[in-house]
Amino acid sequence: MSNQVLEIIKQRSSARAYSTEKLTRQELDIILEAGLQAPTGMNRQEIRFSVVSGDNPVLEELDEEKRRLRGQKKLPDNFYYGAPVLIFLSAEDEFKWSRVDAGIAVQNMALAAESIGLGTLIIGCVYDALHGEKKEYFSQKLQIPEGYSFQIALAVGHKTDDKIPHEYNFETQVVMQDCQDINESQRQK
Repeated sequence: MSNQVLEIIKQRSSARAYSTEKLTRQELDIILEAGLQAPTGMNRQEIRFSVVSGDNPVLEELDEEKRRLRGQKKLPDNFYYGAPVLIFLSAEDEFKWSRVDAGIAVQNMALAAESIGLGTLIIGCVYDALHGEKKEYFSQKLQIPEGYSFQIALAVGHKTDDKIPHEYNFETQVVMQDCQDINESQRQK
C-alpha cells in the first residue's frame, strides 16, 4: 500500500547539518499548525510553543548548561546542529498526559516539515538543563508560561546532510497476541 503520509514517515530522519537559509513565515506556520492540530488528552490543548531563532544567545547558554550538567567539553556542534529555528514545547506541570501530548505534537511537526522539504531534529538532550537549577531563568528566556515545563524541542531548517532513516526489526520489536484473523502472508514490509 502506498500513500503520501506513509512515504513521509519512511523517509524522515534526524538532520544533523543545516544550511544558513532562513525559513519562510509560511514554512514556520505550516509546522506550528501541525503541532497545534495534534490531539491532546481530554482535548486539553495544553501544549505551548516557543519559537527561537538559531542565533539567539540563550541557546549558547543552554548548550553550555547541558554540557556542564553532563561533564562535557565544548563539542564541535551545538545541541541543535546550527538549525536556523528551534521550537520548544512546554506543557502544564500538573496534567498527567503532557509528556505524551508533547511527543505527539512534535512528531506531527517533524512530519509536516519533512513533507515540505525541511529537515528536523527532535531534541530531548536539554531536558535536565531546562528542569535544573536554572529552570526559572531559561523558562523566562524561552517565554515558557508559569506552571508549565519544557517537554521536548524541534530543530528545523534546510538540511544539508543525507542521513538515511534508521532501520528496525519488525520481528523482534512487535508482539502480536490474539490476532488469528490477520493474514500473515499479506503483511507488507
